[in-house]
Amino acid sequence: MSGRAALAPFVLLVVGGGLLIGFLTAPGPWYEALAKPSFNPPNWLFGPAWTILYVLIAIAGWRIWQRERSGTAMKLWWLQLALNFLWSPVFFAFQQIGLALLVVLLLLAAILAFIAVAWNRDRIAAWLFVPYAAWVAFASTLNAALWQLN
Repeated sequence: MSGRAALAPFVLLVVGGGLLIGFLTAPGPWYEALAKPSFNPPNWLFGPAWTILYVLIAIAGWRIWQRERSGTAMKLWWLQLALNFLWSPVFFAFQQIGLALLVVLLLLAAILAFIAVAWNRDRIAAWLFVPYAAWVAFASTLNAALWQLN
C-alpha cells in the first residue's frame, strides 16, 4: 500500500491506539486526589488536544514513511509513538509519577530528534511535530509539578 491509501492505517494506529490507551487508563479517583499545580488544565481539554495531536503525528509518520521507510526519521517516529503510548499506563495505571516523568522527558527528546532529522527530509512532517513538542514540553512541566507536589 502506498500513497494516500496508506494514510488511513497511520491514522487508525495513532488515533485509535491513543484513544484506546486513554480509555483503558482514564484518570480515576487516584488522579483526582492528587495535589495539582495552579496551571493544571481542566480534564476536558486533554481529549480534544490529544486527538488533534494524534492526527498530526499520523500525517507526519505517513509522510516520512513514503520517503524513507526504514530511515532514522521513521525509527524516531516509532520510538516517540511507543513512548507516547507508554506514558499513560505508567502514570495512570501504575501510578508512578516519577517514572512517568522519565518517560515523558524521553518522549520529548524523541520528538525533538524527529523534528531535527525530518527537517531535511520533509519540512512539513517536521512542522507537524512542533505543536506536539510544545504540548509535551508543557506535559513534562505538569508531570514534574505533580511529582513534586505528591
